[in-house]
Amino acid sequence: MTPILDDAAARHLEALATDQRGHVSVVAPGGYGKTTLLHHLAAVLGAAVHTGPFDQVTDDVLVVDDAHLLDDADLAQLRDAAARTRLVVAARPWPRPAALAELLDLAQEQLIPAPFTKEQVRACLPAGRRTDALAEFVHTETGGVPGFVDRLARTLGPDKPGTKAEVPVAALAEFRPELARLDNDVLRFMLAADAGVGLHLDLLVDLLDRDAAAVGEIVEAARSTGLVGTAGALLPIARRAIRALVPVERRAWMRQRLAELQLARGGQVLALVRPLLGTGIGGAAAATAFEAAAAEALPVDPALSARLYEAAVTAGRPPLQVAALRAEALALAGDLDGALRLADEVITTESAARRRHAAGVAAAALAHRGQLFRSAQLYRWSGTEEGKQFASLGLLGIGDLADAREVRGQASSDGPPTSLSSALTLMSNGLHESVAGTPTTALSMMVRASGLLEPVGRGVLLPDSPAALGALLALHYGELSTASSLVDRAVAAGTGGAPLATRHQLLRTWITMVRGNLTAAAEQLTALRGAHLEPRDWLFAVAIELGVARRAGDTNTLGRAWLQAGEALLRHPMDLFTILPLGELMVAAARLREEARLSAHLDQARTLLKGLGNPPLWATPLWWGGLHAAVIADEVDVAEEHVEAMERAAAKDEQFGMVAAAGRCWVELMAGKVDPDAVEDASRGLHAAGFTWDAARLAGRAATRTSDRKAMVRLLDCARLLQGKPVAARTVPDEPRSSIPEVTLSERELQVAELVVSGMTYKDVGDRLFISAKTVEHHVARMRQRLGASSRSELLSQLRTLVGSPGAHG
Repeated sequence: MTPILDDAAARHLEALATDQRGHVSVVAPGGYGKTTLLHHLAAVLGAAVHTGPFDQVTDDVLVVDDAHLLDDADLAQLRDAAARTRLVVAARPWPRPAALAELLDLAQEQLIPAPFTKEQVRACLPAGRRTDALAEFVHTETGGVPGFVDRLARTLGPDKPGTKAEVPVAALAEFRPELARLDNDVLRFMLAADAGVGLHLDLLVDLLDRDAAAVGEIVEAARSTGLVGTAGALLPIARRAIRALVPVERRAWMRQRLAELQLARGGQVLALVRPLLGTGIGGAAAATAFEAAAAEALPVDPALSARLYEAAVTAGRPPLQVAALRAEALALAGDLDGALRLADEVITTESAARRRHAAGVAAAALAHRGQLFRSAQLYRWSGTEEGKQFASLGLLGIGDLADAREVRGQASSDGPPTSLSSALTLMSNGLHESVAGTPTTALSMMVRASGLLEPVGRGVLLPDSPAALGALLALHYGELSTASSLVDRAVAAGTGGAPLATRHQLLRTWITMVRGNLTAAAEQLTALRGAHLEPRDWLFAVAIELGVARRAGDTNTLGRAWLQAGEALLRHPMDLFTILPLGELMVAAARLREEARLSAHLDQARTLLKGLGNPPLWATPLWWGGLHAAVIADEVDVAEEHVEAMERAAAKDEQFGMVAAAGRCWVELMAGKVDPDAVEDASRGLHAAGFTWDAARLAGRAATRTSDRKAMVRLLDCARLLQGKPVAARTVPDEPRSSIPEVTLSERELQVAELVVSGMTYKDVGDRLFISAKTVEHHVARMRQRLGASSRSELLSQLRTLVGSPGAHG
């Protein structure tokens, strides 16, 4: 067989063949093609490969393979022969006894075969399969070691389009003789290398029970096989062979022993122990290893951590001994049912370990389910400093300000100011500030708390996150950019694990909705449908679905979503942190004439807010939702009450002036009054804060209420600009007011407009509104005349602007 050589090696080999002087050595690990190279060189030199004895050789060239396997007597004969003939000797770099070292030192030329390049690997592949992808695969698996390349190339199956290349079983089977010939210590080192030990010499000394010098010899012996690279790592194909051919119990024992040694050193064991899952390995040492690996996995992979704790129990650890920790892992992985079952078992068993830890786990799970009172009780019972901070949050959430302050005052600041403790303190202080202090200070505290928690929050079980609470405050306060930044960073950091991942995503979707990007909001909500939603998340999801449907004028979806809203409200008690969705539900209820379904929850919300002193920051969504519900129901007095409340808040904090000004415009519209300057200013204020849909809707609705043609055109253009739509060039005639037709649209006409722009036929609109298709056509004709539209497409464009994009009423 002709060796595959690069240009430099080929020229070197040719020079050695033509130069009859000097001895030659070929030194490389197993699999590097020494034998192929030696036979080729022997053929060129016209010599045979000798196997001994060597004392009677009279050839001009003596070619010897595998010199590392010869005994001292044979090596002495070769050394004597070197005085009368030319030697060409091949050997592995280990073992190298003194006699072999002396023999190899005689060589004037040394050949050191190198691994194949990718191009050389490609040349070894079967004809028709010499692709870049397959060459890359074979080179990666074999490290370019020629003998292993040949094994893999010969055993590759036929090409199957669309399938990923795999190492055949037949290629791995060819490693069986080599593994069988390995010295026991060398095999143990390779098993350790498979576990990822590498060249951790201190660990290897203890593992192999040899001194450092002996360990060095073992490593060199392993390298000489070609199965191990210079850094002590197995080639990928060698690792596959060991895992396929070495009994699993031997590999498991090695990993368990390494884990014991690592634990004794205080080292990490997750990488060692993870492959033991499912092997059935047991005993105290295995249980300890599984438990340590579970603790290590918790911050990065809670689901894996839970499986490792379960394996510790299977290996013999008493279930209650790790139940609290396993409950925490399950909770962080999103399995709140499993976490609550285990935590309750621990809490109710006086002899169980970590009962207070289990109480904290149960408290967090209950908070996600809206059970803030029970959650606060458990946090208080846990007695930890974190528990006191979380209990304070829960008590504020249910409106118990006095108890919340008392518990917060009991929290100690004696411990070290870690990122976690500092973040929790800021979160608690920020929530209290949002109730009794200034909104900007509260929001600042939440932002700082969220930033502190980002590096460490992935593995911390939280009842809520500062990012989520901060986003709520920012949404209430009209700071959408801040809200968006908080949830985006929390999603990227994985703050709070799986229980809070959905909450952060829902808040992101809420922001998308109020910005007017209804299609994106609907897509984001659809992406979450496969996830299990806890009651708090479900309430937000239903409110988003209602909000998107209402803004889009999709009455069918609005009706379907409302059926879910009733159950969602029953599953989640009213608390401070669900004021935002309640405000959205108020508008939907008014639109569907279902106000009675919300009356009890509204009473609870108002009582809760009253107990907290009616903080404007938390009450604003209720005022805003109540205003629009009153607009739909044409209840001017109720609308006026909500606007007055917003104006009182604006007197203390000008940021609330944005919604107050918009609210005042809505009340004026109810009375048939349109101040174009005030409406445009209020609309632009809402838009600047990020409330694109509300801004455009206000301007568009005002355009339907004015009888001033110039004002109508101006407000329509304002609405379109706020929606990011182009404004068509218009010429508004300068004529006496009396000659301008009135453009005010009636409530019925607005209802017809919403359904028409949603794509319904006149017959479908008539069926929905219990009027004839002819009457619908009459309404459309009147709207076209009043709006001065020259075509149906222009009419539809103007109607979309008037009722929202793509349209909503209420």
